[in-house]
Amino acid sequence: MAIASAFDNGKYIREQAAEILERIARFGGKLYLEFGGKLLFDYHASRVLPGYDPNIKMALLQELKDQADVLLCIYAGDIERKKMRADFGITYDADALKLIDELMEWDIKVLGVVITRFEGQPAARQFKTKLERRGIRVYTHKYTKGYPTDVDLIVSDEGYGANDYIQTKNRLVVVTGPGPGSGKLATCLSQVYHDFRNGIKAGYAKFETFPIWNLPLKHPVNIAYEAATADLGDRNLIDPFHLEAYNKKAVNYNRDVEVFPVLKRILKKISGGESFYQSPTDMGVNRVGFAITDDALAREASKQEVIRRYFRYQSEYVMGLTHKEAVQRVELAIKDFGLDHNYRRVIDPARKAALEAQVGKKGNEGVYCGAAIELRDGTIITGSNSSRLHAASSLILHAVKHMADIPDKIKLLPNNIIDSVKKLKTEVLNEKTLSLDLIEALIALSISATTNHAAQLAMEKLTYLQGCEVHMTHIPTPGDEAGLRRLGVNLTSDPNFSTKDLFVS
Repeated sequence: MAIASAFDNGKYIREQAAEILERIARFGGKLYLEFGGKLLFDYHASRVLPGYDPNIKMALLQELKDQADVLLCIYAGDIERKKMRADFGITYDADALKLIDELMEWDIKVLGVVITRFEGQPAARQFKTKLERRGIRVYTHKYTKGYPTDVDLIVSDEGYGANDYIQTKNRLVVVTGPGPGSGKLATCLSQVYHDFRNGIKAGYAKFETFPIWNLPLKHPVNIAYEAATADLGDRNLIDPFHLEAYNKKAVNYNRDVEVFPVLKRILKKISGGESFYQSPTDMGVNRVGFAITDDALAREASKQEVIRRYFRYQSEYVMGLTHKEAVQRVELAIKDFGLDHNYRRVIDPARKAALEAQVGKKGNEGVYCGAAIELRDGTIITGSNSSRLHAASSLILHAVKHMADIPDKIKLLPNNIIDSVKKLKTEVLNEKTLSLDLIEALIALSISATTNHAAQLAMEKLTYLQGCEVHMTHIPTPGDEAGLRRLGVNLTSDPNFSTKDLFVS
């Protein structure tokens, strides 16, 4: 069954490339383009804009690669704190290494890595050494003196002038980095300062996908962005500078609006003339709103994303990873749309599966977990945990059996394979848990497929799970979460733990 689309990737690339080239021509020299959001695997965008290619920014870069240099920024504090990228379950420094590798796979070279707000932090120094020993050029920038109020100090040899100057060759310099607060803006402005001192005309622009400036403020796509950044406190608003300058409404977000007066003064000070930017919206080059082909579908997808974010923040709150205000902010957004959890069709079936697993069990041994998935044709399949399988493992095996029309009585994982994995876990690896998590179950399925035709048919259906909705009654274990992430499903869970143990391997 084909997946409905609300986005035209081809039109987007054409319009976006033209807009960037027009901005370069406008400055008549170099353009430092701050790439906000995720350069690769932008799954938030693909969820709220069905059909959006999560790697489309990389395709755009390929279109411009002969005219572009790429700089990657990472905040030293994020390296030191081992800040995590939640959608991949890896730290920001690991994400930076991954991004460099992926850029090279797309035949795009990284000119260098900038470690921002560097104060000699041990982990940041180690990261710098690791990169340099692999042949990657690394630059360090300290916190900019005088920022944000003392413009004269900021735009001086003690401010931006104290930073390493990075020699660039092309007229477009893309500045990207993992996550918000990586120092991309400061790096752009520092480079513009140095270029002007060297007699090179240079300008700054921002490429940020969300919020979408030419959609209404309360459009679900923009509300979904607020939900995605509820832990950061971001909020959308009508750009007051744009409204005053052009008498036109445009949507921006609080951080860009708050920093704009300072940023405008800095650019004016650097160039020695007037800035043609009259608003933070002027600084953007984003054309994503012009490539939406089905507004109703995008609205529906965005409402689903708001609910997903609510469950994610609930789970992160009980794990101590976020604050209560983030949960409350998204809960208010759900109420504003007049929605409740029933709007997400997989929630009640998952909870029912957990209750059914407990029926007939004596006492109160263990925790009973349920899971549900909505397939592309709307069919809902459930699974629950047992002494042999985690709920996620049970769910995925049930789903692929259904799609492959395999009768229930046929086993995909014979007892000898499950027992062999259990023996490895307990007698060799000294693990306590006997049941198979999803990663283990998928490996067992691949082994079974070598001799079991039904297992082979089931394996061939795994790719059809991408983009399907999944809910679990408990926070997934690392092996379940990793498996579901690799299958590409949209996962939510109730904020319950699947075990009473504090440490989960």
